[in-house]
Amino acid sequence: MTEFRTVPGFEDVWRPPVRQRIVRPHAVIRPPAPTGGEVRARLQRIVSHAPEVMVKVTGRTRDAGHLRAHLDYISRNGGLDLEGSDGALVVGRPEVAELADGWAAIVLADRRRRADSPTSLSVVLSMPAGTNEIGLRDAARAFASDMFAGRHDYVFTLHTDTPRPHVHLSICARGHAGERLNPKKADLELWRQAFAQALRDRGVEAEATPRRSRGITRKAERGPIRRMRVRHEAGRGEPSRVQRAAYQDAAKAAFRHDAAPRPWELRLLERQQSVRKLYLAQAALLQRSCDPADRALGLKVEAFVRTMPGPDTERLALARQLRAASRDFGPARDDGGKERRR
Repeated sequence: MTEFRTVPGFEDVWRPPVRQRIVRPHAVIRPPAPTGGEVRARLQRIVSHAPEVMVKVTGRTRDAGHLRAHLDYISRNGGLDLEGSDGALVVGRPEVAELADGWAAIVLADRRRRADSPTSLSVVLSMPAGTNEIGLRDAARAFASDMFAGRHDYVFTLHTDTPRPHVHLSICARGHAGERLNPKKADLELWRQAFAQALRDRGVEAEATPRRSRGITRKAERGPIRRMRVRHEAGRGEPSRVQRAAYQDAAKAAFRHDAAPRPWELRLLERQQSVRKLYLAQAALLQRSCDPADRALGLKVEAFVRTMPGPDTERLALARQLRAASRDFGPARDDGGKERRR
């Protein structure tokens, strides 16, 4: 196999959207630069649409009662065992309550704590439906050990009662040396990469790339906003201010000829054009290789770019929905063709 070469700047395709100048050296371990073989393997996974991992901070608990309620939830009221950093199991609600009280006491002992300092951090590690559940659990165990063992206490458990198997990981906010757990974007990016690697080490195909490297330009809906929207659509509440503002902005684009791209939309388009150019340049370089495997990979990269979704934003997507709804539910007409009220 020949030495794998990349076009200048190709690393920008996968560069996470994190301002490296604010990375905290004591909190984030910088991974070494990838080798050519690692770049080839990652490119192969991406064009083959390897499943993307999800590592998400879902919340923070603020006191013993709050933590106990969360641990009751993830343990299904004691029906599922929680596994700790030392491999010991927390079994049943009495042990869950004892654990919550112990963590709360540790946090309360911190003289530097504020009134709103968290007791624990809640993290979900998720993969798409069909993922090997045992591999997922074992990868989560290895990930938690690599990231937190010897520094923070934690417990985790696997949930398989939803379409996407996932692991709930709860981490004590105060570390053994008194450090407080407060992850930033750079930490979360490292966690995604580490979890994806832990899965691959156990034979589970997984990748952790930025959305833009896959042609996805719309951000995922935030959890609280999604829950408010679902309640509103079910007739059990008002829409959120964010949702109302989004529809008002979309209505202007749909009906008031205010569809001119916003500055951030222009920047988004420019980034996507840059990503696609880099992919196509890398595809051309691979197709000139004397290695048949690289030439085949170059063709796959080119096909991958052709199938990437076009750049889109929430504003323009909602505007299309509003226009379609307006056509479907336009003014009704009587038999003579005159408009009448519905």
